[in-house]
Amino acid sequence: MKKKKQKSSGNYLDLRPVRAAHLRWSQDDKGLVTLDIDNKGAFNRIAQVLFRKPKVSHIHLDELGSFVWPVMDGEKTIFDIGKEVDEHFGEKAHPLYERLAKYFQILDSYHFVEWNEQK
Repeated sequence: MKKKKQKSSGNYLDLRPVRAAHLRWSQDDKGLVTLDIDNKGAFNRIAQVLFRKPKVSHIHLDELGSFVWPVMDGEKTIFDIGKEVDEHFGEKAHPLYERLAKYFQILDSYHFVEWNEQK
């Protein structure tokens, strides 16, 4: 089993997020991103049989999340991504860095994002 990389206690905006390799995703013609999550494991298999739960869950990202998702390449820091979001959305995205920090915390809690070593 692969160990999860620990985030350093440095500045959160200097972290370099990258999409988790195990995730499948697609982007529709409006630019909205959908993540396809496989429901694996014994508990999920039981839920699929007994309660007719789906084998794949589809998570639809909002406009801001759909803009950020393809940009996460492991090279750009959260600060760099924030500058791109600010250029694209302007005041609509504010408070920008607080929203981005919370977004990446949520992605990290679901293991949708990994962290590239700082250069």
